[in-house]
Amino acid sequence: MRIGKQDAPFTAVSTSDATSITVRGRDLVSDLIGGIDFTSYFWLLVTGVAPNAAQKRIADAVLVAIAEHGLVPSVVAARMTYAAAPEAFQGAVAAGLLGCGSVVLGSAEVCGRFLAACIADSDGAPAEAALRGVRALRAEKKAIPGMGHPQHSDGDPRANRLLALAAEAGVSGKHVEMLLAVRDALPEAIGRPLPINVNGAIPAVMLDAGFPLAALKGVPLLARTAALIGHLQEESERPIGFILSGAAAKAIEYDGAPANA
Repeated sequence: MRIGKQDAPFTAVSTSDATSITVRGRDLVSDLIGGIDFTSYFWLLVTGVAPNAAQKRIADAVLVAIAEHGLVPSVVAARMTYAAAPEAFQGAVAAGLLGCGSVVLGSAEVCGRFLAACIADSDGAPAEAALRGVRALRAEKKAIPGMGHPQHSDGDPRANRLLALAAEAGVSGKHVEMLLAVRDALPEAIGRPLPINVNGAIPAVMLDAGFPLAALKGVPLLARTAALIGHLQEESERPIGFILSGAAAKAIEYDGAPANA
C-alpha cells in the first residue's frame, strides 16, 4: 500500500553522470569544491539558492551560537555510547542526535512555528496577536517557547548578540518583531517578564533571513553535530563516559520493593 502522494518521481538536489556531478544546478568539482564555504553550501543544499552576504552572516552566527552547550543530555549520551562502543564513532554521534526533541535542540523549531502562527493571526497587529498566542499556551499549561533562561535571568547574551547582528545585517523583519511582541506581552499574560533565550532568537533571525520553517530543526542539528564530534574526539583521549555513568548510578537511589518482599 502506498503511503502519501508519490506521483512526482523527481529530485532537484543532485545528479551525476560519467563526467560530472551536479548539486543544485552547480558543478560540484569546478564550481563548488574550493569555491564555496560550508555554511553557504548548507544554505544552498536546503534552499536551492546560495545565500547573500547577510544570510550567510546570520547562518554563520547561529551555527556558532548553538553548537556547543557543555555536558547536556545529548553530549552525555554520545560520550557514554562511545565509551561503551569505541569502534562506533558514528553510533555515538547518532546517539547524541536521536535524543534531540522539543526540550533539547528542537525548541527553536517549536518557537519558530509559534511565531509563524502568531504572525498568521496578527492581521497587522503583532502586540494583540502575541498576547492571544501567549494566553492560548498558558490555557494549555504550555511553556512559552523562546522565553526564559535558568542562568541568564537578565537576558541570554547569545540571543542578544544574534538579534543585534540581524539588525546590523538588515534582516530583522516580522519574525523578530513578533518575538519582541511576545516578550513584551508576558507581564500582562503571565504576570512577570522573561528574557528572550537563544532558541527564541534563532528562529526569528533565520526565518527573517529567508530560511524555510520546515528545515529549521536542521540548523541546531547541524551545529550540534560539530560539537558532538569535538566531544567524542576528547572522549578518545580523555575519557569520561564511564565517569558520567558512574556518577549517574551514585546519584539515583533505588526506591522499589525490597528483595523477597
